[in-house]
Amino acid sequence: MSWRCSGKTNNELVSNLRRAHIIANERVVRAMRTVDRSHFTQSKHDAYNDSPQYIGFGATISAPHMHGYALENLHEYLQPGMRALDVGSGSGYLTACMAEMVGDNGRIVGVDHIPGLVEDSKRVLDRHYSEWMQSGRIKVLTGDGRKGYPDEAPYDSIHVGAASSHVPAELIAQLKSPGRLFVPVGSFSQNIVVYDKDCNGNVKEHEIMAVRYVPLTDPEKQCSEEFG
Repeated sequence: MSWRCSGKTNNELVSNLRRAHIIANERVVRAMRTVDRSHFTQSKHDAYNDSPQYIGFGATISAPHMHGYALENLHEYLQPGMRALDVGSGSGYLTACMAEMVGDNGRIVGVDHIPGLVEDSKRVLDRHYSEWMQSGRIKVLTGDGRKGYPDEAPYDSIHVGAASSHVPAELIAQLKSPGRLFVPVGSFSQNIVVYDKDCNGNVKEHEIMAVRYVPLTDPEKQCSEEFG
């Protein structure tokens, strides 16, 4: 069970995720060891619990096992020098993990529609990962992630941290050929869906697991409601 992956330190948390076979790729393990989750949570006491943590503005940082699943499914498309988009970047944690994986010549764009979250994540990233911010390896900005970020498309991979109610065609269009999109899809019933675009632009999809994510929605609605 995922809750058994909780640890007292970041290294213990990552070791438990590995022991549970949630993460296996060495580059994923290294990224999650390098980026300390406690930098991105409000409660340092609960930072290494394998559960979502509230970060303000009606948003949460996802449970570590979900970040692990995302990175494991995207690692082939987070190779050194690649470019990726993190939609609903929130705390900036997964953006930083992705940046560690793409290396000095890679680029990660994080998009969130809540200005306060963007500013909070920038402060954390500037404090703990300033070299990545200054070099342009990471760019975080305010925008409607449902529309992606076409200014820097196409992307080798796209991660979405909230549930799309429908097939996210605008995001699929911003994938390279080949490229991969990892996104929760559905309203009441949700599944993680991986969309793979091949060299010819053909797209295939497959479901990975049932999940429960907050929806991709308007800023006003997110800040006025608490989603399960």
